[in-house]
Amino acid sequence: MAMRLPPRLCPRARILFVGINPSLTSARVGHHFAGPGNPFYRLLHAGRLVPEPLSFVDDVRLPALGLALTNIAERATREASELTATDYAQGRRRLARTVARIRPEVVAFVGVTAYRQFFGPAVTGGAGPKPERIAGAAVFVVPNPSGRNAAYPGFDDKLRWYRRLARWVERIDAAQGAEPQTKTPGCRKLSPQRKPRSSTRSSPADATASPSKVNRTFSSGRVFQKTGNRTR
Repeated sequence: MAMRLPPRLCPRARILFVGINPSLTSARVGHHFAGPGNPFYRLLHAGRLVPEPLSFVDDVRLPALGLALTNIAERATREASELTATDYAQGRRRLARTVARIRPEVVAFVGVTAYRQFFGPAVTGGAGPKPERIAGAAVFVVPNPSGRNAAYPGFDDKLRWYRRLARWVERIDAAQGAEPQTKTPGCRKLSPQRKPRSSTRSSPADATASPSKVNRTFSSGRVFQKTGNRTR
C-alpha cells in the first residue's frame, strides 16, 4: 500500500504551500519536509513567514499561524521522477478542489516543478509572483528547499524569495484592507454567504514580476487562457 501524508489545511489561509510529493522519510514520520537537513522551516522563520523557529514536527501548528501545506501528488517516493502522469493528473484535480474549498489568499508552489506540473510546461520559469490564478487565489513560486536545487544552491539564494513572498502577501493584505498577520493569527472563518473571489483579479505590482499578456486561471482541472477560446 502506498504511503500517504495528510495535508495541513485550514480555511482562508494566508498562504497555501504546495510541494511536489512527500519523501519516504516524510511519509514514514508523518510530517512534511522532514528530510535530513531540509531547510524549509528555517526558511519560513528567516523569511518572516512565521514568528518563531519551527521544525518538521511543528507542521501541525502551521494552520494556527495562518498557513497551510499540501502536495500536488500524494504518493510518497524516493525521487520525484518516480511519479507518473496519473499521479500528477489526480493531484491537479485534487489541488484545484482544495483551493476552491479553503480559499487561500496565495498559493505558493514550492519549486518550479510543482508549478509547471499544475499549469503546464509553457508557463514562465523561475521564482516569484505569477500571472495565473487558482479559484481566485494569487500564485507565487518559491525555490524548492532541497540542497540539490542547482538554480538556488545556497540558503541565502532561497531565502530572498521567501522574504519576497512575505512582503508580497503583506501588500495583498494591505490592498484588500486586511489586518496585519500579528493581529489575526491563524486562519480566518469561512462565511457561507461570501462569494468566491473573482479569478480575474489583478495581482499587486511587484518589481520582480515580468509583465504577461496572458492571464490564466485554473478551475475544475483546466487552464483557461483569457486571450483566446481554447483550453489546455
